[in-house]
Amino acid sequence: MNHWLVKSEPFKYSWEKFNQEGRTFWDGVRNYQARNNLRDMKEGDLVMWYHSNEGKEIVGIARVVKESYQDPTTDDKNWVVVDLVPVESLKRAVTLEEIKADERLKDIGLVRQGRLSVMPVKREEFDRILEMSAQ
Repeated sequence: MNHWLVKSEPFKYSWEKFNQEGRTFWDGVRNYQARNNLRDMKEGDLVMWYHSNEGKEIVGIARVVKESYQDPTTDDKNWVVVDLVPVESLKRAVTLEEIKADERLKDIGLVRQGRLSVMPVKREEFDRILEMSAQ
């Protein structure tokens, strides 16, 4: 199983709205590296949900339930989506500031490639963020 992080601006699509709906496809990705990451997602992979711009914090965990397929919001065959379902809200949101301050997370993609909207997360980084959430 792999681990990922996706970013969403809460005013466009929040963790709360995602939980109300219970399932979504992750669309609107128009960056080739992020698209390639979507293509690499497998059913069962866990995904951290990051509120960007407002909040700047990881707020929950989702699961990939359908692997990549053509983005239904465009006819351009270059773009794909995956289907996600919510798994759980973090006990406490973990902020970008906290992540940057943690030596064990110094190489996480969220810090190194801050503008990328879909990125892999190492298992130990995933586990560390869950540990921080429980504090």
